[in-house]
Amino acid sequence: MNKDKFILEPKVEKYYKIIIYRQWLIVLIVWLTFGIFAMWDLREEINLWREYFTWSALRYALAYHRISALCLSICIGLPLGLLIRQSKEILWGISAQEKYRLKQEVEKICTAGKTHPLYKFLE
Repeated sequence: MNKDKFILEPKVEKYYKIIIYRQWLIVLIVWLTFGIFAMWDLREEINLWREYFTWSALRYALAYHRISALCLSICIGLPLGLLIRQSKEILWGISAQEKYRLKQEVEKICTAGKTHPLYKFLE
């Protein structure tokens, strides 16, 4: 039993790194889609802010461009939440439930074999 545990640990670590990279890729895609759209929609206000920035100008710009405000909220909230989660995992480690879930996922991938798209990354 211990032998299988030691064999599985590096694969779990690789799978965890794949999950982290995938999450940051999603953040990048969100910034490249929603972020660019929001900046394009707010381009006139950004030009005004460059001349004379006030917090009330920012508030009114976001109040009158609600879709852009929502897009910027998603673009800021997603990486912020990811950074908080990763900081927690760095400081206190991964919880036992999360480790168990990761091991279960790795076992599913290994039993699926080469038919699973992530199998080749765990080798």
